[in-house]
Amino acid sequence: MREPSDHPLRYALVNELHARPFPALQTPCSAVFLAIRAEGEAQTRDRNCDRAHLQALLDRHGAAHPQPGATHFSGQIGRAELKWESHTEFVAYSAFTPGQSAHPFDPVEATVFPADWLAEAPGQRVVSLLIRVEQMPVDEPTMLRMLDDWFVAESLAVARVVDGAAVVAGDFRIDPAGHMRFVVFVRPGTGERRVGRIVQRLCEIETYRAMSMLGFVDARGLSDRLNAVDPRLSALVSGLDTDRRPAEAALHELLAIAAELESLAVQNSFRFGATGAYEAIVMNRIAVLREERVNGRQSFGEFMARRYDPAMRTVKSAQGRLREMAERAQRAAELLRTRVDVERSAQNQKLLESMDHRADLALRLQHTVEGLSVVAISYYAVSLAYYLTGPLAHAAHLEEYTTKAILTPLVILGVWLMIRRLKARMH
Repeated sequence: MREPSDHPLRYALVNELHARPFPALQTPCSAVFLAIRAEGEAQTRDRNCDRAHLQALLDRHGAAHPQPGATHFSGQIGRAELKWESHTEFVAYSAFTPGQSAHPFDPVEATVFPADWLAEAPGQRVVSLLIRVEQMPVDEPTMLRMLDDWFVAESLAVARVVDGAAVVAGDFRIDPAGHMRFVVFVRPGTGERRVGRIVQRLCEIETYRAMSMLGFVDARGLSDRLNAVDPRLSALVSGLDTDRRPAEAALHELLAIAAELESLAVQNSFRFGATGAYEAIVMNRIAVLREERVNGRQSFGEFMARRYDPAMRTVKSAQGRLREMAERAQRAAELLRTRVDVERSAQNQKLLESMDHRADLALRLQHTVEGLSVVAISYYAVSLAYYLTGPLAHAAHLEEYTTKAILTPLVILGVWLMIRRLKARMH
C-alpha cells in the first residue's frame, strides 16, 4: 500500500522542538549572558544586522558561521561555549566558560564579549548577567556568609531548587561594572544537564523580567495620557442629559476623544500583549525551579511577589482603564448619535410640515390662477366665436351685444370643461 505523504513542514516543526537544547555545564564554571534589543519597534528590525553582528564575533575566533536565516547557533569561541538565539524583540548571547576567576564575579569574565564589539551592536543592552556556578559548601552557615559578602541583604533572594539539587541566589541589582549577578551552588552528584537547565532558567527569569518591565514604563506614560483625557470624557458624558451644548458639537468632540483612545490602544497593543506573555514566562520559570526556603530567606517567588507583581498589576490596570474608557466613549457616542438622529427627525418633521403648508398654498394659488385662466381664455374665445357666428346672428337680426351675451356662458362652460379634462388626464 502507498504510504501517506508528509506535510512539507513536518520535519521542520519537529526539529524546532530540539533547536535550543539546554547547555551541559560542569562544576565549577561561569556564565555570561547578554540580551540586546534594537531601538524602536524591535519586532520589525532587520535580523540580518543581528546575524552580521554575531558573525563579527565569530570571525575574531575563526569560528564557523551560522546557516543563512538561522535563529539560533552554538559554537566555540576560545575557551567559552557560545550560544546565540534570536527572539521576537531581542537577541541573546550566552558564553559558558569552565573554571572560575580568583575573585567572585570578576568583570574580566564578561570580556568574553569585547567592549568594542558590544559598542557596534545593532541595539541596546537590556540584560547583562554574570553567573557563578560552584560546588555547594559543606555547611549552610558558610554558604550564607558567602551570600552576605557578595549580595545586598535587603534584596537578596535565595532558594533551594529542583528537589535540592542546587541553591540559587541573587539580589537583582546591577553592580558598578554594569552586570547583574547570580550564584548557583551545586550539590555533589548533580548532572551537567540539570546544572545547565538551572542556569538557563535564571537567564530566562531575568531576561523576560526586564523585557516585561518595558511595558511598565509604557503603562506609566499611558496613565498620564489617560489622566488628561478622562476629565474631558467625563464632562461630555455628564452633559448628555442637558441641552446646554449642541448635540452635534458634543458628538464631534466625543469622536475626537474616541479616536485618540483608539490610537493609544493601537500604539500600546503589542507592548501590553508582549508584557503579558513575558510575565507568564517569568512565573513559569520560577515555578519549574520548585523552590524551597533556605534559612528563612525570601525566595525568588516571594521577591517577585513584592517587587515585580505590583509593576505588572500597573500594566494590567492601565490596559484595563484604556479599554474601559474606549468602551465608555463608544457608548456615549452611540447615545449622542441617537440624540442627533432624534433632533434631525424633529427638524425633518417640521420641514415636511412646512413643505405641506407651501404645497397647500401653491394648490390654492393654482386654483386661483385656473379661475383667472378660464376668464382670460373665455374672453378671447368669445371674440373668436362671435366672428364665427356673426353672420348667422346678423341674418337672425340679432344685435352684437345680444350675440356675445348668448355666447359668453357657453364659451366659459366649454373652457372650464376643457381645463378640467386636461387636469384629469394629467393626474
